[in-house]
Amino acid sequence: MNSFYDLTVEDSNGNEIRMSEFKGKVILVVNTATGCGFTPHYKDLEQMYENFHEKGFEIIDVPCNQFDDQAPGTDAEIHEFCTMKYNTQFPQMKKADVNGPNAIPLFKYLKEKKGFEGFGKNPRGVVMSAFLKTLDKNYKDNPDIKWNFTIFLIDRSGEVVARYEPTEKMENIAKVVEDLL
Repeated sequence: MNSFYDLTVEDSNGNEIRMSEFKGKVILVVNTATGCGFTPHYKDLEQMYENFHEKGFEIIDVPCNQFDDQAPGTDAEIHEFCTMKYNTQFPQMKKADVNGPNAIPLFKYLKEKKGFEGFGKNPRGVVMSAFLKTLDKNYKDNPDIKWNFTIFLIDRSGEVVARYEPTEKMENIAKVVEDLL
């Protein structure tokens, strides 16, 4: 795999979407869930999409059920939830694994480019760190996605420039996106 633009992902209808279709855009790739404490991030993601889409911004939403069974629905049910509750308009992909032997190539690539660097010192970050330590005391030692709403930021040239854990304030991510546009 040479570049982000060589990758593909399946949309919720089973169509192959090439990342090369997004060349020249600033992109957020995010693994999402409908029943998570971070699910309200959909509101902020949609706001970013509305604010920046016309300037060359895209969001690639990949629902994932690997974290505490928090995205149990079908692709159609997840899409309906997101559009009805958060009025999401950005592309939603087929539910997929982001870790383990069945992880889709998109997330294997992203994790290779930007590993886990911690949850930060904010209160939510401290809580997430403590929680994950109960599941795996060595959770910091690998690049795996740790929870729903991990976000990767790709610049206009296809470089993975940042990884944000779900504890990052969405307004901080929006500011970086705006600067890249």
